[in-house]
Amino acid sequence: MKYILFALLLLLLLLTGYVAWRTWCILPLANGWKLLIISIYALSFCCIFINFGLKGRLSMGLATCSYELGNSWLIFFLYALLFFVLLDLGRAVRLVPSSFLHNSWAGTLTVFGIVAVLLVYGGIHYHHKYRIPLEIETEKPLDRPITIVLASDLHAGYHNRRKEVGRWVDIINAEKPDLVLIAGDIIDISARPLLEGGFAEEFCRLEAPVYACLGNHEYISGDEKARQFFSDAGIHLLKDSAVQAEGIRIIGRDDRSNPCRAALLEIAPPDSLFTILLDHQPYNLEEAEEAGIDFQFSGHTHHGQIWPGNWLTDLMYECAYGNHQRGDTRYYVSSGLGIWGGKFRIGTRSEYVVLRLEKKN
Repeated sequence: MKYILFALLLLLLLLTGYVAWRTWCILPLANGWKLLIISIYALSFCCIFINFGLKGRLSMGLATCSYELGNSWLIFFLYALLFFVLLDLGRAVRLVPSSFLHNSWAGTLTVFGIVAVLLVYGGIHYHHKYRIPLEIETEKPLDRPITIVLASDLHAGYHNRRKEVGRWVDIINAEKPDLVLIAGDIIDISARPLLEGGFAEEFCRLEAPVYACLGNHEYISGDEKARQFFSDAGIHLLKDSAVQAEGIRIIGRDDRSNPCRAALLEIAPPDSLFTILLDHQPYNLEEAEEAGIDFQFSGHTHHGQIWPGNWLTDLMYECAYGNHQRGDTRYYVSSGLGIWGGKFRIGTRSEYVVLRLEKKN
């Protein structure tokens, strides 16, 4: 594993060097200004590693700035890389003149202008939360119709801060749900900003019982700290366990980050009640079908978060986003209410699901 990480780090370093060199070449500025811009590149690159290694030792303000700068830079870097590669290919086949890539205002404004427009659009689009209505009729016992709000991948912390989470709580309360179910990654890479910033008070404002399973970021942040936050926030954690609420059965699987998590059939034998499974990562969807689960809700993929990441997730998963069905089992894989890293949505969207569950006539 360490060799894979080293290879990825080396590749990122080489690609960053390529973008920095192409930026140096295309800018029609004095060398002093170019050096300043490349220094900002270098600082942003270093912030990525500060986020993972030193954030706990920094003040909250510095840790937040480091997170925002490093992760936003990653999105900028991706699109700048794509444009420079395309321009170099165009130059190789003589569709793009060499002068366009050297000390060129036209080249500079084209590349960085388009990237800036994409990032502005992505930032605005991220903050719009889409409401996804979903209706299911069941032949299983149900005392009355119920409304369930389902969400995943809040990634609350250094970038999705308390005020933003409070806005999400208001959106959920406006649906007047009977239950709120969250499929993991409530916490981002660290529980520290949530514990120190009073985030639990916002979750306590939810006007319906809240049940959640763990995601991989709860493991990244530290399982025990995540448990402390869930307790403070009044969130019922389902870790390879099940509960009955509002006449249905809710099962929460431990995240597959735990290689020793229980098999689904061990925690979810067939039952006469309508059963909802929360499983953060949508792998091995056949397991829910074999266990007779009625509905599985997952997240994790973010549907790639930004284009062309959605193309990659569509290749990686049986269902990377949206509705799916295997036999009698229905699935919904959400692109997430929040987001990890830079707060941009390009080619994907932030969403929550409102499920209306009724007895079939």
